Amino acid sequence: MAKASPEVRQRALREIASAVERRRAAVLARSEQDVANATGKLGAAMLDRLRLDDRRLDGMIAAIREIADAPEILGRVEHQELRPSGLQVARVRIPLGVVAMVYEARPNVTTDAAALCLKAGNACILRGGSEAIGTNRELCSAIAEGLAAAGLPAAAVQLLPSTERAAIAELVKLDDLVDVVIPRGGEGLIRFVVEHARVPVIKHYKGVCHVYVHAAANLERALAIIDNAKTQRPGVCNALETLLIDRAIAGTLVPRLIARLGGRVELRGDPTVIALGGSAVHLATEDDWHAEYLDLILAVRVVEDLDGAIAHIERYGSSHTEAILTEDPAVAERFVREVDSSTVIVNASTRFADGGELGLGAEIGISTSRLHAYGPMGAEGLTTTKFVVRGNGQVRQ
Repeated sequence: MAKASPEVRQRALREIASAVERRRAAVLARSEQDVANATGKLGAAMLDRLRLDDRRLDGMIAAIREIADAPEILGRVEHQELRPSGLQVARVRIPLGVVAMVYEARPNVTTDAAALCLKAGNACILRGGSEAIGTNRELCSAIAEGLAAAGLPAAAVQLLPSTERAAIAELVKLDDLVDVVIPRGGEGLIRFVVEHARVPVIKHYKGVCHVYVHAAANLERALAIIDNAKTQRPGVCNALETLLIDRAIAGTLVPRLIARLGGRVELRGDPTVIALGGSAVHLATEDDWHAEYLDLILAVRVVEDLDGAIAHIERYGSSHTEAILTEDPAVAERFVREVDSSTVIVNASTRFADGGELGLGAEIGISTSRLHAYGPMGAEGLTTTKFVVRGNGQVRQ
């Protein structure tokens, strides 16, 4: 795959997109069957992740084509300098190698991961969850069809045939065959991979995403952002889980928040929020500040000021995504500077913490481990660099 030309890899991706389009009816039928099989076994959030419809499939196809048409990464010179020895030293982008992708429920990960790996010149081993096995098999058949049409080996993208967890444990031990593993799913799955892996793991355990409403926020805009961040797709890792409200505006904002979300979202608040919201709010426990609900539940806390918000995030955050809502540029810049999560947002929904929304075409996952990538990972995150040194007879003294 690393030796394939950019044109061949681009053609393969376009052929894959066309093959998925041709198999639309079969893919949606498989998805419908997978959802039917999982109903009663999975919660609403997981069922939502599992389900494909025409709109979501259109998005998957569009993402493959966007990745295909993105600028070439491999061979790109990141840095170059002439050393005192006369050597010309450059750092050049190369693939990671064989990427193992372990994930649950979301069949869009199948095409996103395959497309991003191929764009970056990698081979890819996919291990989706048992709940999506029918859909994943149909999508992988389309991927193999597209690779073959471009003259590339169909085995460059493989679906692990076993859905048993024991197969994952074996896969992530193959450090002589697999270069990196990326788990994407619930915290239990990711910890299982980390505990068994001999292969480097790029991961995030969970997304405890915060929004802090500063005293200088536009409250009408803040309510719309909070609503979107919590309710648009509550079962995804960039959904809002904890809302922090500046004490100076709590008396105004909490009643308006209840009016906006009441009946749709369960609110769990600290004593100050309870005093302002009464029976519309349940008392939060310490566990709520750590929780990734992936559901229509929102933890709400009143903090004294910006320092209190940052202190809360430092204690309870998961390094995923934090947002501040304020009309004060100096406050916003301090939040951006002092909060070190992988995505920090000013005056917008946490739902934008996504590779596609941030210009990556799609994402293979989100890293909160800082090495070697941090935040949403696109094709560039699936590469590294090598040194290329050019001389004209130099020997080291």
